[in-house]
Amino acid sequence: MASVFLYHVVGDLTVGKPEMVEFYDTETVESAIRAIGESTECGIPVWRKRSVLPPHPHPHPHGGVENSEMRQQRFVGILSSLDIVAFLAKSECLEEDKAMKIPVSQVVSPNNSLLKQVDPATRLIDALEMMKQGVRRLLVPKSVVWRGMSKRFSILYNGKWLKNSENSGSSSGLSADSNRPATSKASSRDKFCCLSREDVIRFLIGVLGALAPLPLTSISSLGIINVDYNFIEASLPAIEATKRPPCDPSAIAVLEQTEDDKQFKIIGEISASKLWKCDYLAAAWALANLYAGQFVMGVEDNMSSRSFSDFLQTSFVGGGGGDQNGTATTKAKKFSSRSIGFNPTSPTRLSIGRSMYRGRSAPLTCKTSSSLAAVMAQMLSHRATHVWVTEADSDDDILVGVVGYGEILAAVTKQPSAFVPSNRSYEGFGNENQS
Repeated sequence: MASVFLYHVVGDLTVGKPEMVEFYDTETVESAIRAIGESTECGIPVWRKRSVLPPHPHPHPHGGVENSEMRQQRFVGILSSLDIVAFLAKSECLEEDKAMKIPVSQVVSPNNSLLKQVDPATRLIDALEMMKQGVRRLLVPKSVVWRGMSKRFSILYNGKWLKNSENSGSSSGLSADSNRPATSKASSRDKFCCLSREDVIRFLIGVLGALAPLPLTSISSLGIINVDYNFIEASLPAIEATKRPPCDPSAIAVLEQTEDDKQFKIIGEISASKLWKCDYLAAAWALANLYAGQFVMGVEDNMSSRSFSDFLQTSFVGGGGGDQNGTATTKAKKFSSRSIGFNPTSPTRLSIGRSMYRGRSAPLTCKTSSSLAAVMAQMLSHRATHVWVTEADSDDDILVGVVGYGEILAAVTKQPSAFVPSNRSYEGFGNENQS
């Protein structure tokens, strides 16, 4: 484990972070869509208002001041773009005017453990351990007097911390009467910033030298390829993806068999990352009406009205979309790959075949031989939460697994003796993991 995690604290990563504005569960789906477009990791924390918080058994001695435990109780969960699209794709929600006004309390999945409040002086290594255990956001008090200088709050100073007061004009003295810095004043107790796993990866990119030799080590040698991922075959209805159990990353691989029918290759994904800044209504319609392969590849914009009408009649697979006579009653809302954030070329016919186009509909992939640094750079440059891993010696994108934030954090904090030797094949490693 690199010493950089001991010398840095959470406060170092919050410098310049904007103040968090709470998004309440009484807000509408329409408001949530706007908020998610400006968020990180394709999701937003959802909170209950203080007025609806159940009475606390032990009132705070300072009256109306909310402590960390009370604030933690108000946190509901994290709402992602995939959650919203899956909700809007339900048959009862396809009436867009009504669905967009529904409060997000009916959409978000409650999970109080995804966020944790920490002090700015918390060691970075401790914060990483929290994230490895499933925490996706760190709520950090935002103090106007915080100085983002790591070694001023380092264990190198014999367990003593620099004085952190608003009137302090010098940075050379140590506070001898306290082993923790004063991180906030009364006027800033209710001001927080939210630290995501993406922020941590961005920090790691800036200290790659301190992590050597990990950054140049292949992900297969590090043993961080996650083979326990969600997937759906391209021939199945896309709505089936929403029935997969929740996972991290929030993504479902869309697979189709190779020509020899012995392996599966990835042709796309249904994920919060891909749907982050999409047309949510168009994506919801497509999720409810198309097959998974059609959903990830998109329907071309230049289809004739006749062919699109035929397509509406023949491709409805979401269920509950017809009247008693079997006639489709789905609104003829035109869907295209561009309308849900994809950008293909201009194919001339409807097909599931991947050779038609790729563009933004192509999943973000790497090889088993890719280095850790390369995967981290891919994720940051594409603002993605994960990268799909394919076989190194194949050009067919044969899917092996996935690498997300959790796998990267596990790699950088793992003891060197736990790494898989580079001369061993990944297949052997994978079989050992499954045994």
